[in-house]
Amino acid sequence: MNVLLDPTKRPVVGHRGNRAHAPENTLESLRQAVACGAEAIEFDLHLSRDGVPVVLHDPTLDRTTDAQGPVRERTVSDLARVDAGARFTIDAGRTFPYRGRGIGVPTLEEVLAAHGGHPMVIEMKSVEVAAPALAILERAGIGDRVLVGSFLDDALVPFARAGIPVCGAPHALARLYLPALLGASPKDLPFASMCIPRFHRGLPVPVRQYARVMRALGRTVHVWTVNEPRVAQRLWARGVNGIISDDPAAILAARGGAA
Repeated sequence: MNVLLDPTKRPVVGHRGNRAHAPENTLESLRQAVACGAEAIEFDLHLSRDGVPVVLHDPTLDRTTDAQGPVRERTVSDLARVDAGARFTIDAGRTFPYRGRGIGVPTLEEVLAAHGGHPMVIEMKSVEVAAPALAILERAGIGDRVLVGSFLDDALVPFARAGIPVCGAPHALARLYLPALLGASPKDLPFASMCIPRFHRGLPVPVRQYARVMRALGRTVHVWTVNEPRVAQRLWARGVNGIISDDPAAILAARGGAA
C-alpha cells in the first residue's frame, strides 16, 4: 500500500528533497532525502516553454538559480543549463557549496527515472502543467505511488478523474472546516488525503480535528513544513500521519523505528 495513504503509518517526507542541506527541488536534494531514509519525497512542478513538466517551486528562476525570469519562458534545455545550486547556502552566504557543480532544473521524467519506485507528493503549481504531468505518470505506471496536491482546485481534476490519489485543495478543505470543528464526520470526501500547514495567514489550522475526521474515514493527514523534532512528535500525538520536512533525517531520528 502507498505509505502516504496508509492511516496506520507515520511517514517522513522530504520537503523539496533534503532542502535544509542541499539545493531544493534538485536531483541531488531528492537523492539525499531518499538516502537518509525518508519514506517519501515532495517536489513541485511548473511547465517549460516547450511544454515539459519541470521541478521548481517558484514561477521564476530568481530565488534559487543563477538565472532570472519566468520558468515558462525557458525551454527544458535552457533550464537544464542554469545553475540550480548557485544560491544555496547554510552559512548566510559565506559559502555556496553547490555552486558550479552542474546542478540544473530537472524534469519530472528525470525524477521518475531516479526515484520512480519511491512514494512522492507532487504539487502542481499551475493548471497547465497538470495534463502533461498526468500523461507522464500514466506512462510510467506509478499512479499508485504518488499523491498529487495543488492550491489550485482545477489542477487536481484530471488526476482525480484518472483515479490517481489527490490531496484536498483549498475549497474542499474550507468546506470541511466547520464540520471538523463541530466534530461532524462526513460520509465521504472527494480526496484521499490532506497536506496542510499548521498555520494559514497567521491563524492556527485545526490539525487535530482534521486528523480525527480523516482517521474516521480511513484516510491520512500530512503536515508541512515541520523542521522541529518536538513539533513533529506533538503532531503525531494528535493523530497526524506524515511530517513533511526540510530536514527529514532530524525528524526520522525523533520518530525512531518504522513509519
